[in-house]
Amino acid sequence: METQNQMNVIDQLLQDKDVLIADGATGTNLFEMGLSNGASGELWCLEHPDRVLRLHQGFADAGADILLTNSFSSNRYRFALHNMPQRVSELSEAAAQLAREVAERAVRPILVAGSMGPTGEMIEPLGECTQLAAQEAFEEQAAALKSGGADVLWIETMFSEQELGAAIHAADAVGLPYVATMTFDTSGRTMMGLSPEQAARNVKQHGNPPAAFGANCGMGPAQLIDTVLGLVHGSAAGDVVVAKGNAGLPSMDANLHVHYDASPRDMAEYACLARDAGARIIGGCCGTTAGHLRAMVEALATRGRQSIPDRTRIEALLGPVNSVSEQACAEPSRRRRRAQAARAG
Repeated sequence: METQNQMNVIDQLLQDKDVLIADGATGTNLFEMGLSNGASGELWCLEHPDRVLRLHQGFADAGADILLTNSFSSNRYRFALHNMPQRVSELSEAAAQLAREVAERAVRPILVAGSMGPTGEMIEPLGECTQLAAQEAFEEQAAALKSGGADVLWIETMFSEQELGAAIHAADAVGLPYVATMTFDTSGRTMMGLSPEQAARNVKQHGNPPAAFGANCGMGPAQLIDTVLGLVHGSAAGDVVVAKGNAGLPSMDANLHVHYDASPRDMAEYACLARDAGARIIGGCCGTTAGHLRAMVEALATRGRQSIPDRTRIEALLGPVNSVSEQACAEPSRRRRRAQAARAG
């Protein structure tokens, strides 16, 4: 019953708004705040909670409807690299509490999404980590995020179906709905060779269907729009697609400082293209600041929906698309046209 109640919260937000705004980057913004390269950003939930709160508040003020917790790497495998695998529950719960604090202060509904990134392990049969061991690691993290106040789990930056399945089973075990996003890079596929169309079809085979499914990170906003088109093509009518792309591509200066090259104006174009392509949850990943997000929110609020973008329009606004997924830039199918007409009505 608890899961159904949480799902109703998500459904209600989507009924009230055509598009929900997810937040921007966590890690790259924490680096800008002073986090050392290679350090655990999750530790800041206890060591510098004021800075984590400031990050969440900035995104909330910019118009985010969904705040992701500062817990991306908060699992026993990633924490073992920092000699603190025993602190998963402590830091995951603290991460959710901080995002919850900001959400509770807001004058509009804001969902707290418990961020769960990859373990960094290869799951059987590709590696030595068993499916059960990965599931137990994700369940430990998920339970603590729920205890800290997460409304949903946000399983992100996944490359393999095996690991995605382990995280989904963990979400089911703790009784929270989940959003899942995979990362599509080389040739418009995941590192394991999965296309957006295949991923959208396959995700429902792992357990309860997601509240939303989509893509994050990747090769920049143009590529992300191409991926969204593929995800929509592989989805059923009524499925909620997520777009959470990087603010351009990274480059490193002489001081080893990483910059992302997309301006707020670029990300505003990306947001509108993502909506036109069929995404209903839109945010930013690496390099996306509150300034980027504010421009995205304003553009979505002031620009009317246009036709589904083709490759020419994408590249005119955002630059080259590195690859084209199956059917991604083809004429929309009748099912996609019906889905857009239903949302417009």
